[in-house]
Amino acid sequence: MREIPIRGQTIRLGQLLKLAGIADSGADAKALLAEGLVTVNGEREQRRGRQLGVGDEVAVGDETLRIT
Repeated sequence: MREIPIRGQTIRLGQLLKLAGIADSGADAKALLAEGLVTVNGEREQRRGRQLGVGDEVAVGDETLRIT
């Protein structure tokens, strides 16, 4: 599990995927979500604009990110 620090209280899912280097662009993030490859706290997520906060966990394939 990799910890990703954020500046404020929340971050959008698409922004997190770009910050972590999993997606190169918003279009890449959208494609990952559309293919059903992303889960948030164990549940499949398809909304790029989903708000995430400290403690949330995002999994893409075999990589898991925790927001700190």
